[in-house]
Amino acid sequence: MRTYSTTPFGRRSLSLAMVTAQAATRHFVAKPDASETVVHKWRLFRALTEAKGPLGVTDRALAVLHALLSFHQETALTLPQTHSKGEGEGRNPPNPGIVVFPSNNELSIRAHGMAPATLRRHLASLVEAGLILRRDSPNGKRFARRREAGEIDEAFGFDLTPLVARAGEIENLAEEVRAENRAGALLREKITLIRRDIVKMIETGLEEGISVAPTAWDGAEIHDWEGLHKRYLALAGGYARNLSRPELEALAEDLSTLAAKIEKLLEIHVKHQKKSANESQNERHIQNQTTNISDLEPSLQEGRAEPPGPMIGEADADRAGALETEPPNPKLGGRGTGTPKTYPLGMVLQACPDIVDYAKGGEISCWRDLVDASAIVRSALGVSPDAWSQALDVLGEHDASIVIAAILQRGEEIRSAGGYLRVLTAKARAGEFSLGPVLMALLRGRTAKVAREQKRAG
Repeated sequence: MRTYSTTPFGRRSLSLAMVTAQAATRHFVAKPDASETVVHKWRLFRALTEAKGPLGVTDRALAVLHALLSFHQETALTLPQTHSKGEGEGRNPPNPGIVVFPSNNELSIRAHGMAPATLRRHLASLVEAGLILRRDSPNGKRFARRREAGEIDEAFGFDLTPLVARAGEIENLAEEVRAENRAGALLREKITLIRRDIVKMIETGLEEGISVAPTAWDGAEIHDWEGLHKRYLALAGGYARNLSRPELEALAEDLSTLAAKIEKLLEIHVKHQKKSANESQNERHIQNQTTNISDLEPSLQEGRAEPPGPMIGEADADRAGALETEPPNPKLGGRGTGTPKTYPLGMVLQACPDIVDYAKGGEISCWRDLVDASAIVRSALGVSPDAWSQALDVLGEHDASIVIAAILQRGEEIRSAGGYLRVLTAKARAGEFSLGPVLMALLRGRTAKVAREQKRAG
C-alpha cells in the first residue's frame, strides 16, 4: 500500500504541532461523511481573518494563505471521493487531496511580490498553526503526476485539507471574536456617554456654585468641584484603544460611580432649592446644604453661592482674601473685589497656566496675584482701557481676570483680544455668558494635548 510523506524536506524539522495537525486531519478524513463536507473557501478565509488572533497567525501569513487558496480552481473546498474509501486506511491520507503546488515565483507574485525569505517564514507559520500540511516530494519540488485521462494521480505541495477539517472550529472562533468586538464597542460607547455626562454636570455645578460634601475617595478627601474634576481626569487618563474587555468594564464601572455621585449632588441641590423657595418667596438663591452649616458657611451675597472649602490654606487667608472682600485697588479705579469667587483658583490656573508667567515672582497664590497679572496681560494683549473698564463693571474684577487669562491661553486663535472681550462683556450683560464652559473647554484641550504627547513619547 502506498503512503505519502508529510514530513518536511531538507533541514526543516518535524514539530509536535505538525504531528498534531496531521493526526487531526487523518481523523477527519477517516469519517464516512468527510467527502460530503463542502466549505466556501472565501467565506472561510473571511472567518480566518476575523479569528487570526486566537489562531495565532498574522495578516502577512493570511496574505500567503489567500494566495494559496487562489491556486485552487474551485470556489468550494471538498475532499475527493477517494478519501472515504479503503485506500485511506493507511498511515496518511492518499493523494491528491486538496493539494496546490505553485512555484515560489508564482506564489510570490500572488502574495503581492513578497520576498522569498519572508514567504518561507509565513508558510512555516501556517504549517505550525495547523492550517495547511506539507506534502513534500523526495527532492522538495512541487508538482503533480497525472493519469492518462488527465486526472491528478499524485501531487506534492501544500495540502488545504486542514481548512476543511477545522472549518467549524474557525467559524466558532470568528463568532466569538465578533461577539467580543461588539461587547467592546458597546462598552466604549457607554464610557463616551458617561464622560460627556460627567463633564456637563461638573460645568453645571461650577456655574451654579453648588457645594460639595467632603467625600473620601481612594484614601483622598474630595471637597470641591476641582477635586471631582481631577478624579475624572485620573479615570479618563486610563482610557486607551488597546484596553481589554475586563479593563473597559472596570473603567465604565468607576466612571458610572463618579457620575452617580455628581448627579446626586445636583439632585439634592434642586430639591433643597425648591424647598427653600416654598419657605421664602423673597429669597433668590439658596446654596445646597449636604453637611453641617458650620462646615460650609454658604454666602448669599448678590444671589451667588460661594464655592465650598478654601482653595488655599487658612494661614494665607488674610493675604489671599479668598473668602473676604478685598480693599479697592487704586489701579482699577477704586473697584473692589467683593464678588464671591465662583470658580476655584486652582482650576483657573490649571486651565490657564500661561498667565503665571506674568505674575510677580512667577507665582500666583491668591486672587490678588491673578488680578495684578491680568492687568499686565490686558495691556500686553492690546485691550483698550475702555473695554477693560466695561468688563470690570459687568463681570467683576475676578471674572474679568479669568476671561483675560483664558484669552491669553487661547493665543493665536483670537485675533483681536479687545474685540473678543467686548463681545463677551455684551453677552454677560445680556445674561448669555458663563465662564464654566470656557474653563472646561480649556481643561479638556490641555488633557487631550497631554494624552497625544504621551502617546507619541510612548
